[in-house]
Amino acid sequence: MRIYLTRVEQCSLARRFLLFGLACAVLSGCAPSAPWRQESFVFGTRVELLITGVPEEKALAAGGQVLAEFDRLHRTYHAWQPSELSALNAALAAGKPFDVSPEFAGYIRQAQKIAADSGYLFDPGIGRLIALWGFQSDEFKAHLPDEEALTALIQQRPSIADLQLNGLRVTSRNPSVALDFGGYLKGVALDRAAQILRAAGIQNALINIGGNVMALGTKNGTPWRVGIQHPRPATVGGAPLASLELHDGEALGTSGDYYRFFELNGRRYCHLLDPHTGYPATGTQSVTILMPPGATAGMNSDALSKPLFIAGDAWLDQARALGVAAALKVGADGTVSATPAMRARLTMTPAAAIAD
Repeated sequence: MRIYLTRVEQCSLARRFLLFGLACAVLSGCAPSAPWRQESFVFGTRVELLITGVPEEKALAAGGQVLAEFDRLHRTYHAWQPSELSALNAALAAGKPFDVSPEFAGYIRQAQKIAADSGYLFDPGIGRLIALWGFQSDEFKAHLPDEEALTALIQQRPSIADLQLNGLRVTSRNPSVALDFGGYLKGVALDRAAQILRAAGIQNALINIGGNVMALGTKNGTPWRVGIQHPRPATVGGAPLASLELHDGEALGTSGDYYRFFELNGRRYCHLLDPHTGYPATGTQSVTILMPPGATAGMNSDALSKPLFIAGDAWLDQARALGVAAALKVGADGTVSATPAMRARLTMTPAAAIAD
């Protein structure tokens, strides 16, 4: 599926990936041979694969398998175009049961557990709220949702907790529930990419899906080094907020208010909604977390950054509750904070020093 973005979104993505590319190329230093590179637009964002240590034919074949899997996941779980997920949402709205695939059932159970562990600050069941704010679209406009419709939906308190699974059959106690895996699926895709590449004999690669990154092995014997984007790049002259080395199997995920947002009357409204209030979170500019190697490292790097972002001042409590040891936060006022485990891994841009 080809995704068409607005010119503003394309420019924003170009800036983000230019920064990422510079981080990978410049921060990693010179290597004996440049990695094989493949790029595509999937999940409404740009994805990039860097593979090294194998012949080009093998790299491109494995990369093609990864990109095909990304496309399958995108088409299967798209929230507002025809898909298995949107068909489920239509059935739930009509009060009807719906039989899902074993894969889909597994994702629902996994997402339900993460939602419960986060106190439902991460909740993929608020798809209707996301749509009402205009963020379920390839293009969105700077306008507030209808106040009466928003109030009514908030009062219905949709949540993924309302879904019941009996084998592969899904029902809901609440017809206002609609799934949106936008804060979860990119991480799932990272884990699938790692599985595919390793099965193909690829030991050294870097996978980047819109700023969610996983490393396999090394870049010609040197650790992969990546930059973390500053949510307000002008404050550091366009430089990265920080950089760090990623070790084999580690995953890095960032949630920020600088990609999908609109501004109205001097206020920024981002796509990261607080499920408890129904409004965009305002206490954070960005949160980046580093997850250790594991079968769900990618998924965790994507999903667990959301509740830390939404928690605002209580982000450290969320990190402890979710077992996130390494996290970096840029607060609403621009103050940079980090857990000790993350601080030990980072090289900060001087203009973006961590507050004591």
